[in-house]
Amino acid sequence: MNEWNGVGHMGGMWLWWILGIVIVAALAWAILGSPARNGDSGVSAEELLKRRYARGEISKEDYEKRLQDLRK
Repeated sequence: MNEWNGVGHMGGMWLWWILGIVIVAALAWAILGSPARNGDSGVSAEELLKRRYARGEISKEDYEKRLQDLRK
């Protein structure tokens, strides 16, 4: 018989273990998400409001009202 008969099978087992760990880690990252995906990018609410106003998403009146609400 060949001396290396069981080595290939054992190597395949380790490959499956590593693949399983990688899959679990990828699922955990997808479910929990990265901090940037969660919306917590370290930007203040006022800065986000300014950006929305600059993009034209809200009117000047809305911007000023919301800015006052944030500063209360």
